[in-house]
Amino acid sequence: MHPNIEELAKETMALDIEDRALLAGKLLLSLDEPTPSEVERLWLDEASRRLEDYRAGRVQGIPANEVFRRAISELS
Repeated sequence: MHPNIEELAKETMALDIEDRALLAGKLLLSLDEPTPSEVERLWLDEASRRLEDYRAGRVQGIPANEVFRRAISELS
């Protein structure tokens, strides 16, 4: 945890209950809306995990022509 978090928490606890509730709501909403850089990081993590699983033999690949055939079939 960042050292400033403790200081910020102390200051926040000094707010009245309405202001703390407003701040808590804003913080919770911010968790539902990742920034573009967070989304990119999450996709990179997922891609790395999938590649590791493939290389370790935990999953098998699907040939591209099969992927495209399935996609076209579902879109038709």
